[in-house]
Amino acid sequence: MTQKQQHNGSKNDRVYIFDTTLRDGEQSPGASMTLEEKLQVAELLDTMGVDIIEAGFPIASNGDFESVTEVAKLVKNAQVCGLARAGAKDIDRAGEALKHAKNPRIHTFISTSPVHMKHKLQMSPEDVMEAVAFSVSHARKYTDNVEWSPEDATRTDRDYLCAVVETAIKAGATTVNIPDTVGYTMPQEYVETITMLRNRVPNIDKAIISTHCHNDLGLAVANSLAGVQAGARQIECTINGIGERAGNAALEEIVMALNVRADLMPQWTGIETTMLARASKLVSAVTAFPVQYNKAIVGQNAFAHESGIHQDGMLKNNQTYEIMTPESVGISQTSLVMGKHSGRHAFREKIKTLGYELGDNQLQEAFTRFKDLADRKKHVFDDDIVALVDDEVAKGIDTIKLSFLTVIAGSEGPQTAKLGLDIDGHASQVESTGDGPVDAIFNAIKALFPHEAVLQLYQVHAVTEGTDAQAEVSVRLEENGKTVTGRGADTDTMVASARAYISALNKLLVKREKQAPGTMSA
Repeated sequence: MTQKQQHNGSKNDRVYIFDTTLRDGEQSPGASMTLEEKLQVAELLDTMGVDIIEAGFPIASNGDFESVTEVAKLVKNAQVCGLARAGAKDIDRAGEALKHAKNPRIHTFISTSPVHMKHKLQMSPEDVMEAVAFSVSHARKYTDNVEWSPEDATRTDRDYLCAVVETAIKAGATTVNIPDTVGYTMPQEYVETITMLRNRVPNIDKAIISTHCHNDLGLAVANSLAGVQAGARQIECTINGIGERAGNAALEEIVMALNVRADLMPQWTGIETTMLARASKLVSAVTAFPVQYNKAIVGQNAFAHESGIHQDGMLKNNQTYEIMTPESVGISQTSLVMGKHSGRHAFREKIKTLGYELGDNQLQEAFTRFKDLADRKKHVFDDDIVALVDDEVAKGIDTIKLSFLTVIAGSEGPQTAKLGLDIDGHASQVESTGDGPVDAIFNAIKALFPHEAVLQLYQVHAVTEGTDAQAEVSVRLEENGKTVTGRGADTDTMVASARAYISALNKLLVKREKQAPGTMSA
């Protein structure tokens, strides 16, 4: 049973989920997403019931501005939020990017801790106070839905924190976020901070209190839940907990903690929990950030039992060692159902159950690859299909396509790759050598499509078990300050490697001018 189905209770116990995967999450070094990937993630977040999607930092770059604009056009249910510093230019840019949103929100912020005001802003507390009032008032010209954050709130003087929060609400902020920007606070300390604000800020009842906790000490989820217990009713989080440094509070952990421990915490969200695993896999795929095997809720081992004692208990009653069912988070227990005799209709229904909606052309391409995979692989698992479809979705309209690949490798080099590409409809081929088969493949691609991109990451993992498992390869390229990640899947690791490298090159061709918004945080 999902959390949405389980709770019909008190409106006062409703917790709003503010997802910042596309903003704070994308600030993780190497996690940059293309516009198309951001739209995929945003659409899934909207479908699964996220209340607010922070789509980006519009003034950071033209790319971020475009992303926020396009997400605002796409999203049907969630509020779409743009981040802005406490200046008119930032706020105006955010307002412009959000003009197509059905439910726009501007999130403006400024640092309030002594160390930040002195060394980062070089502003006095009085000047910061004025900037708070101005920024919130200015944002209200674009929308009544304004969120304000005192960056580094947990290291801010308590009297000053109360004063700036009161000022922000007086200026029109309807949500006040209390960020633990550097992951410094402890749960009890965070409870005391939220409780103090509720007791000392006279107009606090006019705003929703929000949490935004970083994971530097591994306490982001614990602190967020502590904030809810103290009266916060919005949680800022990301899929898989990605984000700056050690990351943010993980959405899936927060949602399932509230779901499983409703006996202690009656607060509830509107998240469709059966979509959590799908969201985790999508974000992991588009960022090339693997999910650790023992990650809570969505890790590969989250519902695995190897110990004899555990296995014995599970055979007798699964509640002996599982506090939630795999199905409740979207992990299927019956995955071995597709094979080479499965038809197109069955394949279409299968990918629907896995959370995909493909156009006719994409469906046909994916089905063709599935049939080819089923001929080569004894067992086709759900994870095989997910990897295959993710690879197909990532292609989009590619300038460069792989035509064929032959590799000669062994203990005596040099290793050789003969490779054919279709570039804008023109076929070409080359034979190259290298220090290993992968190096030979990448040299061949570079020979046919010269470029200056530098390889920053080459990562391989097996999608399922066995020697016939599909390999899923991630490749990260950097060129002139632009970083992109490509991925490819195939039972042949060399083919998957070529697909991933070509995918990254295609993304470089369409990558917009973008610089990392290193001057901001939350």
